[in-house]
Amino acid sequence: MNTPEKSFSHIDTETNYPTMVDVSDKQVTKRTARARSIVVLGAEIMQHLAGNDIQTKKGPVFQTAIIAGTMAAKKTSDLIPLCHPLALENCKVQINVNEQQEVVIDCIATITSKTGVEMEALTGASVAALTIYDMCKAFSHDIVIKETRLLEKTGGKSDYRG
Repeated sequence: MNTPEKSFSHIDTETNYPTMVDVSDKQVTKRTARARSIVVLGAEIMQHLAGNDIQTKKGPVFQTAIIAGTMAAKKTSDLIPLCHPLALENCKVQINVNEQQEVVIDCIATITSKTGVEMEALTGASVAALTIYDMCKAFSHDIVIKETRLLEKTGGKSDYRG
């Protein structure tokens, strides 16, 4: 069975040098992406969970991580080379603790544009996780950012659900 060879989208096929993807001929559609990071803080830190947050000398951990994740999603093109600068229409970071006592961070980004927002959602979830690590490391360094992954994207050529 012959399948078309895939190539990296950020490599110019003529010069073999990195390049920004040309989206000028793409259709404008509503695009969303949802990414998740999972942080394992451990029992020593989780004992400080009161209500829906952990209070530290630096302030409320989850509330601060939500703001940091949102700010990071808006700055994705400043952090990741060749990402298009996007004016996000919405970015929502949600933080919950699951049954395994893991901190689950979901970042949902939305735009009506010619290019998707997967990297914005992944960046938002990642920076929220890093912020939680930073704010909790005074309690313990036994913190693990277990995973960051794209859960779904809609709009554009194809949808994805992982």
